[in-house]
Formats: sequence, structure tokens, C-alpha cells
Amino acid sequence: MSTKNPYTISFGKIPSKYLSRNYVIDSIAEAFERDVPDEQAFKLTGIRGTGKTVTLTAIEQHFRDDEDWIVIGIRSDSDIISELVAHLYSSVPMVSAFVDANLNLSAFGIGLNITSKSPVASIDYALKVILSELKKSGKHLLVTIDEARKTKGIVDFIQEFQILIREELPIFVIVAGLYEDIESLENAEGLTFFLRATKYEMSPLNITYIRDDYKDTLGIDFEEAEKMAFITKGYAYAYQTLGKYMWDSKEKYLTKEVLRKFDEVLSEKVYKKIWSELAPKDKWFLQFIVKKETMEVGELLELTKTTHSTWSVPRSRLSEKGIIDASNRGTVSILLPRFKEFIEGLGPLPELMV
Repeated sequence: MSTKNPYTISFGKIPSKYLSRNYVIDSIAEAFERDVPDEQAFKLTGIRGTGKTVTLTAIEQHFRDDEDWIVIGIRSDSDIISELVAHLYSSVPMVSAFVDANLNLSAFGIGLNITSKSPVASIDYALKVILSELKKSGKHLLVTIDEARKTKGIVDFIQEFQILIREELPIFVIVAGLYEDIESLENAEGLTFFLRATKYEMSPLNITYIRDDYKDTLGIDFEEAEKMAFITKGYAYAYQTLGKYMWDSKEKYLTKEVLRKFDEVLSEKVYKKIWSELAPKDKWFLQFIVKKETMEVGELLELTKTTHSTWSVPRSRLSEKGIIDASNRGTVSILLPRFKEFIEGLGPLPELMV
């Protein structure tokens, strides 16, 4: 084995050992690269730690390797259109030359103050003109927005984006965010286009792939690799975390110390944040659900002394957040690895008031 740990617990960084979501990456690349693209926007969503940012980064790298593509990452809390124009001017030489020769963007603090030309009054117009010039040169612009949430900047941008693609301009966008944040954007007034855009949910990684990776990378036997893979439940951040601490331990069998570190990192980096954002009723039901790998809904209602109507709203919220799987009628199970241990470590919760 090499001496450098191939796994990482740094969010967003592509680790040396990375189980790529090739289907998502290839599908988006194929759609964007068609001569006549039938889709110019995609959404990536999932709970924290499912690999949204890593997948987004991999897609960015794919297009950065193509000289006909310009890739710009933008924060959702910024004035996105102004930031885009500024980035294009400062980082793309052909755009810099075009703006300096043809547009007076001094009102926005961009480029030269061309006294012979009237200042451009609208940054939206400036972006449209720049995209038209990129189109003449056979260039395409990919805009990526990570940790997207509903802000004025992103709503304004998506509304303008709809106009730009109707005019067949070469702009493409990928937005990544938590379930609830993407949903709030989808439901925003005037963003029906965004609602219709294809959405990819970061589903669990393939357990077989994780098992084989652990076996080959860590040099452990099949049974131990399989046991570790099942512990992760396919959760991307758990796969990296368990691999990292197993590698550091240099052991061939999963130890209590490795598992302790695994639980500690998941708790500090992911679970405490997830838990803090849950409604009291959601937390109440979870402390019962985690008692079994899969629980019958009837048993859950009996344990909690509640009814289907009381359970229906928490069920929807927890399912939409990717915390539980309620797709099999009459049963519910936890999707997060060792979430039971995390919840039990919190101590007893207050009684639910119904």
C-alpha cells in the first residue's frame, strides 16, 4: 500500500478513492454537448454528505478540459448576473478584449470607461451581448451554483436564464443543494422552467463497489470489506470516513477505535447539523424508528401511541430530507449509517405533545 491515505473527509474535495457517479456525470455531459441541446439546466440534490459537491466538481473538471467551454462557479447569495459578467471579463481574454472595444460597463465597475460609447444601463443586456459574442466564437458557458438556496440573486438569474435560452444563447447551468433548498426554488413564483429541469438525487453508492474498493485498497478480506460496506449504507461521506480511519489504523479487521472515530466524525460533521434542522415531531418519531433496521408502521404507531394522521407529516418531511426510506408500503427504515448510535447518545427527548 502507498503511504498516503486515499480517502478524505474534507467536504467537496475529490479524494484519490472516489466512486464516481458516472451515470449522472455522463448524462449531463451528453445532454450539454449535443449539437442542439434539449436541456440546458440540471439540479443535483440530496442530504448533506451524499456527494453533491464532489459530483459537481467532477462535472466542472470534465468541461474545463474542453477549450470550447468556460466554467464559472457562483455563490447563490451573490448578485449572480453581475458576478458572471465580472468573471467573464476578468478571466476570459476574448471577452476582455470584446468588452473593452465595444461595451462601456463603467457603471458596474467593469472594463474601461469608453467615452465614445454610452454606458450600458442593464447588466442583463451586457450578459446577453457577451453570450452572443461567445456563440459566434463557438464557445459555451457553464454556470455552477453549489449550496444553492432561494435568494433574490438566484431567482433573478433563473428568470433571466429562461430568456437567454429562448434566444438560443450558449449558457448552461447546474445547481446543487439540499432537498428543501432546491424545493423552495422549484416552488418560487415565476420559476416553472426550473421546476421542469431534470433533477438527480444523490442516491446511496453501490454497496458492492464499496466492498470491492475496501477489499482492494485496504488489503482486507472479503467478509470484512463486506461488513464495512454494509455499515456505510452507501452513504458517500460514511464511505470516505470509514475508509480513512481503517487505513490509518493499519488493521485488517474493524476495531472499536475505528468505529468510535467513525461515529464521532459523522456526528460532528453531519448529524448534529441535520438534527438541529429537524422539527421536534420529526425527532420524536426518529428515536423510535432507529430501534430496528426496518420497522412496521403499525409498530411505530403503537410505540409512539399516535395515529397515521399524526405520523403523515413527519413521514413526508423525513423522507424528503433523505433521512428515512418509506417507499415500501407499511414499513420505514433509516438511510443514515449508525444514526441509532447518534440519537441514543443525545439522551431521552421531551414527550411529544399531540
